[in-house]
Amino acid sequence: MSITVNGISKHYGNQKALNNVSFEVKKPEIVGFLGPNGAGKSTMMKILTTYLQPTNGRASVNNHNITNSKHVQLSVGYLPEHNPLYLDLYVKEYLAFNAGVYKVEKTRINDVIELTGLTPEAHKKIGQLSKGYRQRVGLATALLHNPDVLILDEPTTGLDPNQLIDIRNLIKTIGKTKTVFLSTHIMQEVEAMCNRVIIINKGEIVADKKLSELRNDKEQTVIVEFDYRVEDAFLKQLPKVSKVTNTHDFVYEITFNTSEDMRAHVFDFAHDNKLKILQLNQKNASLENLFRDLTTS
Repeated sequence: MSITVNGISKHYGNQKALNNVSFEVKKPEIVGFLGPNGAGKSTMMKILTTYLQPTNGRASVNNHNITNSKHVQLSVGYLPEHNPLYLDLYVKEYLAFNAGVYKVEKTRINDVIELTGLTPEAHKKIGQLSKGYRQRVGLATALLHNPDVLILDEPTTGLDPNQLIDIRNLIKTIGKTKTVFLSTHIMQEVEAMCNRVIIINKGEIVADKKLSELRNDKEQTVIVEFDYRVEDAFLKQLPKVSKVTNTHDFVYEITFNTSEDMRAHVFDFAHDNKLKILQLNQKNASLENLFRDLTTS
């Protein structure tokens, strides 16, 4: 496992920031670590990067126990939420400084500049760069020593739509060969990048599933279009129906309280009642709604 967490707790006096948290992350995998403000996300990331020690429990990164801070830090690429950069340094100058810290060959600098798309701005001072390119510098720094694990705390905060797409694509590319463990508040980014989601609330894990499994846990919605108007009450005769909505014309959204694929049931119901179906699709549950359901208790 790239990351292993067993029973981690972190207390600040009487406050429990983390309470008996356990999970594992494999390589290659992009895992979204989600939770409301104060849920314990940044605390967990600081523990995994050895900037904090837990009150209880054990964890390892790249097979290094977090008590061995030097080996963990040398084997992990970390981009904190507030990306610390020396604004008066040129991009290459800053990367050369960090290459010296990690004791990697200077030729690696050009490799990460190309990988992160920094080539057009590499001649500038960091203070002259946009927020999106500063994030690229942070990612380039995290990648300098070619770590197997990247830990990214809110990597897309404050980026405009074009920058979001660029950074998203970069992280997806990196995630094909490395483990990426990232936190974010932007649900669209989770859906676009992540293979799996871990949701934390009040210091405890409330969900740990593949994105497709998480969507199917609560309910599903089937979109069906008939060739004429059908009464909502009639469609409510279908099994496990919780709601029927006529969205427009002869199109209906039928919500079921089950993870079972109900399209076959809708098709059979229409056939038995001589209804002609023009379209029949599944609608994915909103990750934002699922997140809200899991974190408002």
